[in-house]
Amino acid sequence: MRIRGLNWLFWGGIVASFVFQLAPLPAALLPFKPYWLALVLIYWMIELPERVPLGLCFVLGLVADLLGGEVLGEQALRLCILCFIVLRFRSRLRFFPVWQQTLAVLALLLNDRVVYLMVHAISGDPPPGLDFWFAPVAGMLAWPWLFLLFDDLRARLRASDA
Repeated sequence: MRIRGLNWLFWGGIVASFVFQLAPLPAALLPFKPYWLALVLIYWMIELPERVPLGLCFVLGLVADLLGGEVLGEQALRLCILCFIVLRFRSRLRFFPVWQQTLAVLALLLNDRVVYLMVHAISGDPPPGLDFWFAPVAGMLAWPWLFLLFDDLRARLRASDA
């Protein structure tokens, strides 16, 4: 029963991240939209890395590219790099207090933005404006709430199985 509940929680979080990513916002708030899929995957990579292999990150990135109408493979590459870094430093990240995890998530999201810039520079796109860097800060601010939400839901699943 617990595995089924975890599956629902995992896939529900993934679907919710796609919905939040695709949700329309006023033009003034668009720069502040966090990279929800990355935040959800970071949580699951820290807590249950066996649930999120790099191949799944790649496939979810391709799905995100298709849904968002972006260059095919861009988000897949970005998510694979992000998830690899999280896996590499998982043993440290897992035992950080939430405030330190928040700073680590900011560093991960800033790294994601640098990879985004590299991909778009290679394709010849002009550099984005200063508001391009607001989304990682918004993701950093959303991280503690997302972390606490998923931790609470997982604790309720454990309690209901006991």
